[in-house]
Amino acid sequence: MIEYKVARAGEEDMQLVHNMAEIVFRHTYREILSAEQMEYMMDWMYSLPNLRRQLDEGHIYHIAYDGERPCGYVSVQPEGIAEDGMPLYHLQKIYVLPSEQGKGLGKILFRTAVAVVRSLTPQLPARMELNVNRNNPAVGFYRHLGMDILCEGDFHIGNGFYMNDYIMGLEIKADLP
Repeated sequence: MIEYKVARAGEEDMQLVHNMAEIVFRHTYREILSAEQMEYMMDWMYSLPNLRRQLDEGHIYHIAYDGERPCGYVSVQPEGIAEDGMPLYHLQKIYVLPSEQGKGLGKILFRTAVAVVRSLTPQLPARMELNVNRNNPAVGFYRHLGMDILCEGDFHIGNGFYMNDYIMGLEIKADLP
């Protein structure tokens, strides 16, 4: 079994995140998004200036490695307090390179996101939410990890493009693995 190492990423690692996104984001959405929307979203989410801006906005990135080889990444962003008074976090990104999918790395990165939420929340419970394209097979992965569909929507992201997403959520308690 592969033993992945997960490390917090800093500004110096954003080129690495960008490089992985060129592979994994394109692979994930190749049959879901138009070529035009793919290019728009790659720039919007993964250009180096936008990755650096995300860090400035509080995104916390981690990169997974198999030895020295990067294999995936995750980012979580604190969003404050939800209407129900619960601390709210957004799982912004969680991607595993196609060559590493099915080996348990996605679950490791998800647990990393949960650990980040726990480390930032003095008093649990907290809620972690994510947007996932309604046509993305990862919906089943997130359900398997305990997330529920909270709602769905079509969210305008600019240039006439929309993200057709579910918003999924997980209540993180002290006893959640």
